[in-house]
Formats: sequence, C-alpha cells, structure tokens
Amino acid sequence: MDIKGAVFDMDGLMFDTENLTYKLQKKILAEDGLTFTLDDYKNTIGKRSADLPKYFKSLFGEKFSYEDFHQKCRKAFLEYTEKYGVPIKEGLFELLDELKARKVKIALSTSTTSNSALRALKTAKVSNYFDELVCAEDVSNGKPHPEPFLKAAEKLKLNPSDCIALEDSLNGIKSAYRAGMITIMVPDLIEPDDEIKEMCSYILPDLNSVIKLI
Repeated sequence: MDIKGAVFDMDGLMFDTENLTYKLQKKILAEDGLTFTLDDYKNTIGKRSADLPKYFKSLFGEKFSYEDFHQKCRKAFLEYTEKYGVPIKEGLFELLDELKARKVKIALSTSTTSNSALRALKTAKVSNYFDELVCAEDVSNGKPHPEPFLKAAEKLKLNPSDCIALEDSLNGIKSAYRAGMITIMVPDLIEPDDEIKEMCSYILPDLNSVIKLI
C-alpha cells in the first residue's frame, strides 16, 4: 500500500483503555447508587470531552455533577495507570516501527485533551513516534465531523487521500471517511453496522493485521 501518512485514534485503538474506563466509571457511579450499563458507556465512545456533561445529565438528571464525577474518574484512572501502566493493544509497537521504517508520517487524532493524551503517550513510551498531535482543544468540531482528520493531514502537510486513518469508533470512522482518508477500522467494544461498513476501506481484527495490510 502506497501511503504517506498514518493517523491514529488513541483510546480503544492504541490502548485498551475503553474497557478500563468503563469498569472505573461503573464502580464510581455504583457508589452513588447509579446504574451505568455497557451500552450507556458505548454511547460516549468517540465523543469530545465537551459533549460528555450533556450526555451524563441526560442519563442521571440535571443535578448530576459531571465535574465531580470526571474528577473521581480521572483520579482512579491515574492511580491505576501509575501502578499498572497504560494497557497497550497487541501489535502497536510493531506497527509504529513498520511505519517509521517506511518513513510514513504519523499523527494522533483524539477526542481526548492534550494533557491526557500526552500523559498516555509518554506512559506507554510511544510519544516519540508521533510527528503531530490533534487533540480535543485543537478543533472546533469533534468527531464525527471531518475536522479532526483534516487537521491532522494539514499538520502533516499531506493530502488526506494519501493517509490511512486507524479507528475503533463509529464516530471516528465517520470523521475519517468524510475527511477523505483510507479508513481502517479495528473494532474494540463496538462492531460496525451496515452504514459504517460502507465507510470502511478495511475492517481488521487487530493491529498486527494492519501491518500485513500495508
């Protein structure tokens, strides 16, 4: 495959943090007597941080303090990753090494804030692989709008059509497809529906399969 750029999502694609985050959030909400299902959590995947307060209030009412909840979740996540590290998806290092060996430019396009993204990348020891980062505060419109991936291509100084986009979320695939990139979905918690399948250039089971593809 003749590509010049690769744009990675982060949570659920590079790191197995979606499962971890769900377990932590479910535990914290249960302590307040609130039920949080996996389907509830799946609706948050791919959303920008700025869009989450409204969603949680729709579940638990206008009096729900998302800020307090977020702080508790962040504290729990930091404590876990400081003790155990960031859970890394199999094949990540091998894929990044292959891309670097082929002189493919690499960017991150995440709905996470830059502080959280940089911490995760450094903890996982992969920050040096990335030429550019596009985080939540770098765009006016989050996924599924194409801006996050268009911004990544712009920062890499490449045409979107010369880039692969690696995503696990439905909103992420929509964003990358609308930006005109070669879309590769590696599903995590959510399987693609018929609409998303039409937007995917490839659907692969893991990152090792991406190495074989490119």
